Amino acid sequence: MDITIHTSSLPHVDPDESLAFYRDVLGFEVRNDVGQGKMRWITVGPVGQPDTSILLAPPATDPGITEDERRTIAEMMAKGTYGWILLATRDLDGTFERVQAGDAEVVQEPTEQPYGIRDCAFRDPAGNLVRIQELR
Repeated sequence: MDITIHTSSLPHVDPDESLAFYRDVLGFEVRNDVGQGKMRWITVGPVGQPDTSILLAPPATDPGITEDERRTIAEMMAKGTYGWILLATRDLDGTFERVQAGDAEVVQEPTEQPYGIRDCAFRDPAGNLVRIQELR
């Protein structure tokens, strides 16, 4: 089999705030932006990696989701326990400084983990956990 990860999805609450975080703070390029208002689907990805993207999407838009499920998703997003993504960089300290300067909520400063990974963590404007690990 020849399978790749093409697009991963994260929910957004405010598409403009999420776009500003992923484009202006993380430096991702915008690949697609469709819809209007809060009902926007925005595809972003790292420059020079056209085959890897993140879809920033409004949460709970599937018509099969119940009102109770929508409420649960909204509660989890508000707590920051619904969505997360793991990114990587060769310059963890420089990346941490840049993201922190962009007023992102710091969850964890660069830390050497006991399992051999050095990483840091932020929350995006929707509360999604964004972990960034150092490539060695």
